[in-house]
Amino acid sequence: MTVSPTDLIYKLADGVKRSAIAGTMLRAPDESPAGRAERMTALHADHARAVLRLLVVLTHGQRQTAEDLVQETMLRAWRHLDSVPAEPDAARRWLVTVARRLVIDGVRLRRCRPAEVHLVDMTWIPAGDDTTGTALASHAIRHALGRLSPAQRSLLSEVYLIGRSPEEVAGRLGVPIGTVKSRTHHALRALRTGLEAA
Repeated sequence: MTVSPTDLIYKLADGVKRSAIAGTMLRAPDESPAGRAERMTALHADHARAVLRLLVVLTHGQRQTAEDLVQETMLRAWRHLDSVPAEPDAARRWLVTVARRLVIDGVRLRRCRPAEVHLVDMTWIPAGDDTTGTALASHAIRHALGRLSPAQRSLLSEVYLIGRSPEEVAGRLGVPIGTVKSRTHHALRALRTGLEAA
């Protein structure tokens, strides 16, 4: 059997539960900060679960949205505590009405607000480390790589840029692994010399 949100609202508003914190029916409002805090604690303890159940139904099972709306409902109750009725069943009806209106406001807001469209591709914007120093270092490395022989450049790109192991490079080139390691060492030393000269 499916229960409509309207039937659920009436059912929740009529079935008032009292918690151990509230003890008895809510008394006349106490204007002291401690009295307001006590009354708000009692309101939350007595009604938050019921309001959350209602909001989960009204938000079609979106629990996080429902929890946010319960917080907003309780915040509005705190701000307007003097207008929240003292009787528990009337207080629950007040909270349910506020919660239902918050859901309606959210639906209206989504309907009237146009969908956000990103017209500009933001991926090209430089990251935090794209500075003048990084640009100069990149230029120096390109210049130093340009001074290497094509064989040295190819070997360094295979090992360091592509990430192949010396064993893989040796197999691809058909040379012993010791030769690959020696050539890599000499290519790195030539690159370091080129960077120091730049």
